Amino acid sequence: MFQAILIEKSEDQYRAALKEINDDHLPDGDVTVRVAYSTLNYKDALAITGKSPVIRRFPMIPGIDLAGAVEASNHPSFQTGDPVLLNGWGVGESHEGGLAQKARVKGDWLIPIPAPFSPRQAMAIGTAGGTAGYTAMLCVLTLERGGITPTQGEILVTGATGGVGSIAVALLTKLGYRVVAISGKREAEPYLKTLGAVEVLERSDFDKPGNPLGKARWAGAIDVVGGQVLANVCATTQYGGVVAACGLAGGMAFPATVAPFILRGVTLAGVDSVMCPRATRLEAWTRLARDLDIAKLDALTQEIGLSETTQW
Repeated sequence: MFQAILIEKSEDQYRAALKEINDDHLPDGDVTVRVAYSTLNYKDALAITGKSPVIRRFPMIPGIDLAGAVEASNHPSFQTGDPVLLNGWGVGESHEGGLAQKARVKGDWLIPIPAPFSPRQAMAIGTAGGTAGYTAMLCVLTLERGGITPTQGEILVTGATGGVGSIAVALLTKLGYRVVAISGKREAEPYLKTLGAVEVLERSDFDKPGNPLGKARWAGAIDVVGGQVLANVCATTQYGGVVAACGLAGGMAFPATVAPFILRGVTLAGVDSVMCPRATRLEAWTRLARDLDIAKLDALTQEIGLSETTQW
């Protein structure tokens, strides 16, 4: 038996609660993990509250990521006791997730926790909410692959007080980029500057319809907002710039024109953390171990108990 958050649904009730669950409830998989930590992501919040159809089948243990130690393995890459982490792959949506003391998954989904990270630190870095360093690093890799270097100009980060944005600011700063942050929270400016932002702009400057092309300023951008903000970011990106888009906090729509792409050669690159190939995942986590200032994680992290995850 182990404890887990279990979401159940009937015709007249949707309920998420902490329960004692038998190991037989765990799905097929060649590695069983004793879970030490999971992050409480945006998707998890939607799943637990039932405000969006994140869960594909019921009952379901939510939690789109996890970190811990291998308890049992039939996979050639993992042995009992190995520290491992998992992000995405439908875990917590169509496959039992990480908000539990135990998980059984495919070994091909797992990544060894790179030194010097502990399981707690790996989840403090997180996936797509909270402190979402994995997704942020995927965005940084996208800019680098597009040829964007620190000498080319400023990098804009939208939604900078969120998980992806915060880590993106810290990573880019350490890599030598000059980072400008966008936030809807005026009071967050001191916090963003401690992470390395040289300037903080108001979100209201970007969330209204603008010109098809604006004054070119950004060599690149990381956007977690989408919607009108993303359209205006693209319209003000320099010739040959790259915009890495990974979120939709501002909506699914993209009210833009083709002007930035055909007149300035701007690249709009989508970044997905869920089904990202294993080789890219390994590269992202290796780079996080090298490029992320672990000391900054404490300022971005709050730890709660498993039973508290349903208290919305």
